[in-house]
Amino acid sequence: MTDGKPRVSNGSMVDPLQITRRELLGRSATGIGTAALAGLLARDGWAAPPSHSQLGLPGVPHIAPKAKHVIYLFQNGAPTHVDLFDYKPELSKLHGQPVPEQYVGDKRFSTMTGSAKGKLMLAPVEPFHQRGESGAWVSDLLPYTAQIADKLCFVKSMHTEAVNHAPAISFLLSGAQIPGRPTLGAWLSYGLGSEADNLPAFVVMTSISKGTTCGQIFYDFYWGSGFLPSRFQGVKFRGSGDPVLYVSNPDGVTREMRRGWLDDIARLNALKLRDTGDPEIATRIAQYEMAFKMQASVPELADLSQETQETLDLYGPQVLEAGTYAHNCLLARRLVERGVRSVQLMHAGWDQHNSLTTELYTQCRDTDQASAALVLDLERRGLLDETLVVWGGEFGRTPFIQGDINNRPRWGRDHHPYTFTIWMAGGGVKPGTTYGQSDDLAINVASDDVHVHDLQATILHLLGIDHERLTFRFQGREFRLTDIHGHVVHDVIA
Repeated sequence: MTDGKPRVSNGSMVDPLQITRRELLGRSATGIGTAALAGLLARDGWAAPPSHSQLGLPGVPHIAPKAKHVIYLFQNGAPTHVDLFDYKPELSKLHGQPVPEQYVGDKRFSTMTGSAKGKLMLAPVEPFHQRGESGAWVSDLLPYTAQIADKLCFVKSMHTEAVNHAPAISFLLSGAQIPGRPTLGAWLSYGLGSEADNLPAFVVMTSISKGTTCGQIFYDFYWGSGFLPSRFQGVKFRGSGDPVLYVSNPDGVTREMRRGWLDDIARLNALKLRDTGDPEIATRIAQYEMAFKMQASVPELADLSQETQETLDLYGPQVLEAGTYAHNCLLARRLVERGVRSVQLMHAGWDQHNSLTTELYTQCRDTDQASAALVLDLERRGLLDETLVVWGGEFGRTPFIQGDINNRPRWGRDHHPYTFTIWMAGGGVKPGTTYGQSDDLAINVASDDVHVHDLQATILHLLGIDHERLTFRFQGREFRLTDIHGHVVHDVIA
């Protein structure tokens, strides 16, 4: 504005009364504010080309990684540790008797339980047996997992701080009960980048057993990027139709036409990025380019026709049914085979408040064989050593009953955050081991407790990341996945 009249970028004059407030603010921002923003972006690395997201951060990994990829088999709704992995003979002896008060005290449970005082103890619904050379206790509900017990590292002393599903899942995956923080996969994408040039660094798939009444909602913040640029968030693959929306071109649109459009859009976005320095515009450029590449890579990924019958049989009868847990497990193997950094499978239905004797069996049938098959398939392809597999939910289930103990078809267990079990395989963890233990009623941690932040720190460590050094400055503070907590559990590392 040299003569008192505003001009647009090509030098032509425009009537001041015709300028919108948005245009005025946008043009005002291109002065000294842009210079300051450019300095901040350069300092934090966001002024780099979009392709930088494939490379990760300078100096990362901090240590020699034992794993390159992670597959998180997240069991939404909280599997019952006392019926699957944490065998307690004393629990059977006390079946039908009130829970000893000294075990629960003033502990907080969900509003469905309220006070645990007077609740009756409930024995496991199926027998346990020791498995393999390691002697790990696994329920008869999980015969396929039992067969690979010597390949697994069980952690039986997990505990968390949340008593309800969404806050507990958010806490385990992002380090905070309130949504808005970056999730594990987003942090890994931010720090390590990806080995895949034509697939996202972080892929999410969801499933639920047919006919279950234990449905859990899959909130997008379970795989969100929080305050990190949105290019680091998880890309959700759908369970029906095209795995990714609009991955197929409309009728009459060729790949060459699409390429030309994207090139033109990229040039327009680059001009806006130059003017504003907004990192989300860089994200848009990168994501358009990734989407174009995925139009070729995703159909090939989803085509299982080249898999042998032996492999399909390994994963079970549901493997060819898109959207099932078994199908997603096979896709997870194919994703890490192609360099994807982080795969998050989420299977809902474990919330058995009144369906232990019905829907627990369904959940185990739909997930047991495929979970074990994934470990075996990775191993025989030479991928298990570099792929960390984690199986578990957001908390456990109460060793005491929810419901009427005289009505077996309606037996249930409530949420239990004070101790629960997960297992890990591959990726540098010790196979055939059990770490930590709960007390003789599986109510509290008895030794070697592992907090949620400890698990997060350990997963990052296995992928070569010092959890205290992978940070992002937001609102004047350096944030990290483990907040201000967390210790690596070195005893589970091979």
